[in-house]
Amino acid sequence: MDALAGLLDGPRAKSAFLLRMIMEPPWSVRVEDGAPLCLMCVTDGEAWVVPGTGAPVLLRPGDVAVVRGPEPYTVADAPDAPPRALVGPGGECTTLDGEPLDRSMRLGVRTWGNAPDGTTTVLVGTYRMDGEVGRRLLDALPDLLHLPADGWHCPLMPFLDEEVSRDEPGQSAVLDRVLDLLLISAVRAWFSRPGAEAPAWYRAMGDPVVGRALRLLQNDPAHPWTVASLAAKTGVSRAALARRFTALVGEPPMAYLTGWRLALAADLLRGTDATVESVARQVGYSGAFALSAAFKRVRGLSPQEHRADA
Repeated sequence: MDALAGLLDGPRAKSAFLLRMIMEPPWSVRVEDGAPLCLMCVTDGEAWVVPGTGAPVLLRPGDVAVVRGPEPYTVADAPDAPPRALVGPGGECTTLDGEPLDRSMRLGVRTWGNAPDGTTTVLVGTYRMDGEVGRRLLDALPDLLHLPADGWHCPLMPFLDEEVSRDEPGQSAVLDRVLDLLLISAVRAWFSRPGAEAPAWYRAMGDPVVGRALRLLQNDPAHPWTVASLAAKTGVSRAALARRFTALVGEPPMAYLTGWRLALAADLLRGTDATVESVARQVGYSGAFALSAAFKRVRGLSPQEHRADA
């Protein structure tokens, strides 16, 4: 498992909110759903994305935008267009006065808008849950990531456009996986841009020694790793590994492992009914007491408090 795969083990699409939005000017939708991540692709026309802070971005056909929540933002036909609709938690859409719009603007299966023949079409995919495993990657993304069509090529967008309005057995699972792949493609393209400021741990994946060490830790966090055993697996001395790992990743190997284990534990606590004892053993701790002590020390709350706060 590498850093990008780790993203999918965090906010991985599970019955994601997906739709095709078809609009005719004037239009403006204020999004206040609190979702951790939303991906938008324009297939026809143009759309402006106006973040809470920062400059508005114009999306043209083939462009992709990834908006990092939970801060509100606006999608509209013009950067200064006043909102005409409001999207709240769960994708519920209303007027600014709270009048429901879901039925009146429904245009078909996963299709919504103010005109069936509107000049602008935007594919929208929203991750509903906030996953902890991908937190390092999410924190490395800007509030608004924009990939122009002439800067990357992704064959997944036409496929998503074709599949989003189908209503067949297993369709939700198909769309979830396509959304995951499209997101990963976008993030990879973003970090691969000339002059891109990718996070240190992402760049470290390309190092023959540190990259291997990172994969060993991520693939088998429950193993009783030490710097010595990790160094033996990567073919360098313990001192050389510690020095090189810290220089490239920004923290020592065992500190990275602790963060990874606790991130995995955080997801398991909120996403499963497993006991704290079971979670502890899955991620490499001797038992509930050891996990609780580490969790409280690093995160400031107990595993039970983290689970109750979901």
